[in-house]
Amino acid sequence: MTPSPFHGIFSTLSTSGTPRLGSPRPVPLPSPSPTESLGQVALDIFEQDGYYVVKAPIAGVRLQDLDIEVNDNVLTIRGHRHQADSVSSDQYYIQECFWGEFTRSITLPTVIDQKRVRASFNKEGILKIIIPKEEKVKIVRISEG
Repeated sequence: MTPSPFHGIFSTLSTSGTPRLGSPRPVPLPSPSPTESLGQVALDIFEQDGYYVVKAPIAGVRLQDLDIEVNDNVLTIRGHRHQADSVSSDQYYIQECFWGEFTRSITLPTVIDQKRVRASFNKEGILKIIIPKEEKVKIVRISEG
């Protein structure tokens, strides 16, 4: 058997139940269960100048493969990451990148005005969504007088 070209490089990453990368043939990873079939997007959410700002690094996704939905106070990001090259699963030594459909929903503390939400997607693959915080309405009591 021919040893792996990565023999010893990543061996410290091995844990029980995880294939060792120094093994001569890659061991296939278990298939995801139906509940794990969709990937997720990592998010940063912060407040700045009266806005909620959501940033998501999603490299490898084209703008036309993204869908951003706003429903009451829930923001949902959906998309599809296409793999450009066709590599069979038995050729991988490590496969940590998620390819396929992904979704992520977050609940914000206020109702979102859909018409005022803005999104941009830069060339580095960072999605940025700007959501105005709900303007508080002051209640003014008018007395007779």
